[in-house]
Amino acid sequence: MRFVSKKQSLTAIDPLAGLALLPTEPEDMWHANNLIAVSDIVKAHAVRKVHVTTPTGSVTTDRVHTDLTIRVTSTFFDPAASSLHVSGVVVKENAWVNVGQYHTLDLELQRPFTIWKNDGWDTVALQTLTEAINDDKPEALVAVVMQEGIANICLITDFQTLIKQRVESAVPKKRSTAKETSGGMTAFYEKTLSTMLRAVDFSSPRPLLLASPGFIAQDFRAYMQSQGALRADKRLQRIAKDSVVVHSSTGYVHSLNEVLKSPEVQATMRDKKFTSESKLVDQLYERLRKDDGRAWYGRDPVEKAVMEGAVGRGGGVLLINNAFFRSLDLPTRKRYVALVDKVKEDGGEAKVLSSDHESGERLDALGGIAAILTYPLYDLDEDEEQDDRHEGSAQGEDTGGVEVI
Repeated sequence: MRFVSKKQSLTAIDPLAGLALLPTEPEDMWHANNLIAVSDIVKAHAVRKVHVTTPTGSVTTDRVHTDLTIRVTSTFFDPAASSLHVSGVVVKENAWVNVGQYHTLDLELQRPFTIWKNDGWDTVALQTLTEAINDDKPEALVAVVMQEGIANICLITDFQTLIKQRVESAVPKKRSTAKETSGGMTAFYEKTLSTMLRAVDFSSPRPLLLASPGFIAQDFRAYMQSQGALRADKRLQRIAKDSVVVHSSTGYVHSLNEVLKSPEVQATMRDKKFTSESKLVDQLYERLRKDDGRAWYGRDPVEKAVMEGAVGRGGGVLLINNAFFRSLDLPTRKRYVALVDKVKEDGGEAKVLSSDHESGERLDALGGIAAILTYPLYDLDEDEEQDDRHEGSAQGEDTGGVEVI
């Protein structure tokens, strides 16, 4: 996904002009589905059947291409076909369509659409937009394909290979002294490492593939391990430990094709490829089994924990499904946006999961919202139990009393 106009940016969104976006790969349809909410305004290309009366009085049906602007009432995303259908009521008439008529827009790749957020761009919507236009997706595979003096740092998704940075460094030839050659390779490794850490976000664990002819990739991994120990950098040590070294014929990007087609590499990287969301849901379920007071689920208990500041700095995590931010009820959406903002203000982490993914489905089983606390809290659901007992007691009085006529 990218902005249609170079003048548009995340920090300068004009709510009156709307935001024009261009989906460029199938993955973008998933992001668009998360971005477009009920009651938003969307403008896009449409094909409409219209009835035309000829001079002789006969009526014919034609298909016309036009741009339609609708207020969204529902969306349907087909992950298998990566297609998104947006239905709503026309709010701006043209020569073919009147205001108030219903229409379904079929958003397509390489066709721009414009969106106006009915309730403004809150923090959750902005985060969704940031993820949509960011090339560096958390699930993207990082690959460094290299040879002496050349390294290509790439991001590989299911749909494209993106070259983030290219590193070139002069390495003395073999006829130079061993000391000069070793020093040249060390400088090359340092330049490649610093460039990779700047170009790629490794704040969460992600798969890293190192490919080269000979032992260059293996030596680069050893260099990362030694630098991690020397700097006492646990993140760098983790990156080196999780990386996978494979052989390639050259250090150029085209060699990645042969590497990625290897069944051994595909199996290895599939095992290495996990998301932080899945690990967090695993951690949540583990704490729920322990019943140590540091994991809660359900709207009211989680809201109480957040308001008390227990989902903050030091390991606090709010897990919430994106369905809450697609609610028809504005106060409901604002309520959950406020929860996300409060957690971030307190220094905690807020993860908005998709119900289309395995981690989101598991969270749905807990009501779609849960939290991992920085310190234990107990009896957060006490009020709910008291309400249930009170309702049961009231029902007992009604059914067990004597009817007076």
